[in-house]
Amino acid sequence: MNHNKIGQYLGINRGVLALSIARMADALGNSILFIVIPLYVAKLPHPFFDLPVPVLVGILISIYGLINSLLQPLTGALGDRFGHRKRLIQLGLGVVGMGTLCYIFAGRFLDLLVLRTVQGIGLALTVPASMALMSTLSKRETRGSSMGVYSTLRMIGFAAGPITGGFLQVHFGFNAAFYAGAGFVFLAVLLVQLWIKDIPIESRRSGDPPFRIIDRSLLTPGILSAAMATFLTAVAFSMVTTLENEFNARLNMNALGFGIAISGLMIGRLLTQVPLGRLSDSIGRRPLVIGGLILMAPSTILLGEATSMLQLSLLRISQGLASAAIVAPALAVVADLSTAGSAGRQMSVVTMGFGLGIALGPLIAGVLVVAFFELPFLVAGGMSLIGAWVAFRRMPETAKLKTVSTDSRQ
Repeated sequence: MNHNKIGQYLGINRGVLALSIARMADALGNSILFIVIPLYVAKLPHPFFDLPVPVLVGILISIYGLINSLLQPLTGALGDRFGHRKRLIQLGLGVVGMGTLCYIFAGRFLDLLVLRTVQGIGLALTVPASMALMSTLSKRETRGSSMGVYSTLRMIGFAAGPITGGFLQVHFGFNAAFYAGAGFVFLAVLLVQLWIKDIPIESRRSGDPPFRIIDRSLLTPGILSAAMATFLTAVAFSMVTTLENEFNARLNMNALGFGIAISGLMIGRLLTQVPLGRLSDSIGRRPLVIGGLILMAPSTILLGEATSMLQLSLLRISQGLASAAIVAPALAVVADLSTAGSAGRQMSVVTMGFGLGIALGPLIAGVLVVAFFELPFLVAGGMSLIGAWVAFRRMPETAKLKTVSTDSRQ
């Protein structure tokens, strides 16, 4: 594969493209479980957890994101302190892949809970190291494009995963889906080994301030507002995963139909992520983040009113457009604001926000749906509007806009 020619066409460099393709493979393997897990939970006994199945599904999906998110500041600091980010990525992916493979041996809900915890640890090793490499490999003037391509290729994996998982579960059973998921993650480990070169971190000098795992001076308002934006985005689009059984009953679908419908999110992002990433390089990151959060509100609220698979698919496409306007520009904002030797810790804040959203979204949905079906979507939509207001007040513009200076006109 000629990475240089493809990278030039997309406006990015070879390293960014190579890392993006490798992460696409692990996204495909991970997202196969999105469709399979709710069905698997309903199938397995849960003697120690006398709770409704939607709540159990929410707990299982959430523990993965929660463990991942809480550990990311630590693993991000580990990468900043010792370097070797390529090795951290490979170690993390290996742990996730082994966890997926071990699903074939699970006989109780408790087994799944342990495996999801282990996978969360693996993902925590992978994400900050990947994003720190991205901030180093990408250039400021094309960073929106770079983050857009990275997010788009990840979304290709996430789009293909639910459809693949649904097809395999319907036609070949659960184990086939688990084998396929593990295989794609292990393929990602191989691609990282073949295509990615580690970038050494500058050695600390004697006059530098002491290294801290949690350094509040690194948490600027811009970084925190970007993290909040990605958190609310993930909450809004991850809620439907917990409610697969409810949607299938309301809309008369099976696992394959649900997988196709919710993949509309990925389709929306695939169609718009790269163009919006490039747009953020020219008109600025902040307007896109604010506009995306405003669009996310009605797109999410109306999910609770969907009466057909087509309506559900169209609303997911709208969520995909909104998230495309938010995620890549928000990542670019944090990369623009990050400082040398601290990229892992600073990028981990925004990825932690995203992971927490994926963790808490399904859990919030599982709890709120007990009251009435539409409530989770009403809450998430309202939260998105609050996020738009925070971004308007606190997020700085970091793109170098091409404007004519006042001095040059005088």
